[in-house]
Amino acid sequence: MPLPKPVYTADDYWNLPDGVRAELIDGELWDLASPSRVHQRIVHELDRRLGNFIDEHGGSCEVYPAPFAVNLFADDTTFVEPDVCVVCDHSKLSDRGCEGAPDLVVEVVSPSSSGMDYVSKLHLYHDAGVREYWICDPIRERVLVYDFASERLLSEYGFEDTVRSSVFEGFTMDFAQVVAGM
Repeated sequence: MPLPKPVYTADDYWNLPDGVRAELIDGELWDLASPSRVHQRIVHELDRRLGNFIDEHGGSCEVYPAPFAVNLFADDTTFVEPDVCVVCDHSKLSDRGCEGAPDLVVEVVSPSSSGMDYVSKLHLYHDAGVREYWICDPIRERVLVYDFASERLLSEYGFEDTVRSSVFEGFTMDFAQVVAGM
């Protein structure tokens, strides 16, 4: 008979040693591997371009790249660290991070995270009330955009395409420019 797995809590999450990154999902701590250069390039460009777009359009939303703790259901049961998230409701921001669902979440797929990004987090983000979820996959060179706000669930783009946001009308991301020269 196998031994029961320990059930981890928010206290365990917040008491991880310095430099250790993990996510708390369904009572399990999931270790976050170090990202690749391509991964970080995409995260940096999304963070920069989303921030510039919001600033140029007089928006008040805030953009946060990982590491940034998101207490997804605001109940201390699920902590994720999206690669990029945008929070428009400032009452959700605390010294700990975001207390509730961000408006936009972007995950950049790594070989070690694909199952989480494509399946587990897709359902978590939908159930928590995230308005739009992007899965950027450098290996498959595609971006999936889930528009949960309008229930137009899925748009698929290649890295040669310009990706459009429905939550931030007018925001586009030319992935060909992002990955050029890599």
